[in-house]
Parts: sequence; C-alpha cells; structure tokens
Amino acid sequence: MLRKIRQRLQDFEPRRFPTNQPKASVLIALTDDPDPEVILTKRSSRLSTHSGEIAFPGGKHDDTDPDLLYTALREAHEEVGIVPEAVDVIGPLGQVVSKHGLQVTPWVGVIPREIELVANPGELDEVFSVPLSFFMQDQRYSTDEIRFKGKSTFVPAWEYQGHIIWGLTAYMLVELLNTGCDANIPMKPRPEHKIRHF
Repeated sequence: MLRKIRQRLQDFEPRRFPTNQPKASVLIALTDDPDPEVILTKRSSRLSTHSGEIAFPGGKHDDTDPDLLYTALREAHEEVGIVPEAVDVIGPLGQVVSKHGLQVTPWVGVIPREIELVANPGELDEVFSVPLSFFMQDQRYSTDEIRFKGKSTFVPAWEYQGHIIWGLTAYMLVELLNTGCDANIPMKPRPEHKIRHF
C-alpha cells in the first residue's frame, strides 16, 4: 500500500491558497507496515481551542521555521516524540482552512513501525494509531455537514475504539485515501448515513 501511495503522490498536484492567512502544518505519519497505521492524537481537554479533538500532530508555523515542512516535523517531535530524521517524507496534500482561519498544509511521511511515541502531556491526552484499512472500509459513524463561508461540505466521521475522527482530520484522511489508494470514498452523504450538522 505504501508503494502505491508514494507513486500516486509523486504526480499529485495539491491545491494551494494564494492568501496571507496564518499558516499551520500537520504530519500524516504512516507506519511502514504492510497495512500502514496512521498516527493520531487526542488533544488535551485543558486546551482553549480544539480541546479533546482527534488530530494529526502539528501546529502553527513559527516565524523561525524555514518552511511549512519544518513546522510539521518540529510539531510532531514536540507533541509525540517523532524525531525529524525518522520521517521519510513523501509529500504534501492539498491545503485546507480551519474554522479559526488557519491555512493548514498536511505532509505525508513514513515512520518505522517500532518507533516509540510519547504524548506531550502539556498538549495531548493520548497518541494512538489506526490502520488505513479501517478507513478504506468506510464504515463511517456519520456524515458531517460542515458549513464554512456559507457553503456546506459533507465529510465522513469514523468511530475507532471510542474516538470520533471527524472534521478537517477526516477530510485530509479522505484526500490521502482517495488520491493515494483509489479508495473512492464519497464526500456526499448516502441515504444510509446519518448527518450531523455543525
């Protein structure tokens, strides 16, 4: 599966927003397993924004960061202990804009399966991993209608071991799976899917 993701992302032209909005980056870290697992975090319940939400390791771009890839790798190191040298970077996905106006660039990278992950207690309650094959089955918990600037986007939400994976995190996962794995996960609701409105 990783070979296919590498090949597909080599020719992928991710969307870019020509704006001066504040920027952030996240790392979509995949383990080098036959069935790769994606690393996810549960943000601390004590944080003022996005508390308790499931997210990729990542954060805001600092003025001292030379580029957005550096931001993603720095944040992944600070949050879950992944040293930048351990990440085999494949490339970026399309930029997305968070509900707080951050322009987020996701970077896909591969990490060793045996790497030790440690959640930073100041930022996270938990770090865990989910097999990509789980998402490809598209046994979604619901389909979320997320409104942004007057427009609706329908995004899958999944439940995995008590964690609800939704919003921008789910949106970026769908782009990875559809672009890198030909998953063909629909971004519109089907009749059997319940819709949650936000």
